[in-house]
Amino acid sequence: MFTIAQIEQAHDQVKSGADFPKYIQELKKFGVQFFTTWVRDSHTEYFGRNGFNIQSESQYEALPISEITDPTQFLICLKNHQEGKTDYPTFCQDCAQTGIEKWIVLLDAMTCTYFDRAGEIILVTEIPA
Repeated sequence: MFTIAQIEQAHDQVKSGADFPKYIQELKKFGVQFFTTWVRDSHTEYFGRNGFNIQSESQYEALPISEITDPTQFLICLKNHQEGKTDYPTFCQDCAQTGIEKWIVLLDAMTCTYFDRAGEIILVTEIPA
């Protein structure tokens, strides 16, 4: 299966949201089926075939996640990130400030779903192939 080292090496190539689709293609090659990233500290749980899963370490000091979700502002932040205007740490700060707690990426469906603290779906986006 895949390792955290492989995933981190692929992630090191991501400079902004514009690089995200290429990163997803790399993860698919490794056998990742889906993953959950927690905005609080950017630790991520990766899942593969036959129940295989691994978890990364925290990537930064814990961020407070806003109790108030602002979907409109989040969409602006996401668009900026996808256009390469922000780096990953900035995007995570933007998520925390707009009430996004986590996202789940389904690699077969090529979707990324963003959730608030209550577990409500805020947005589902398609990842370009």
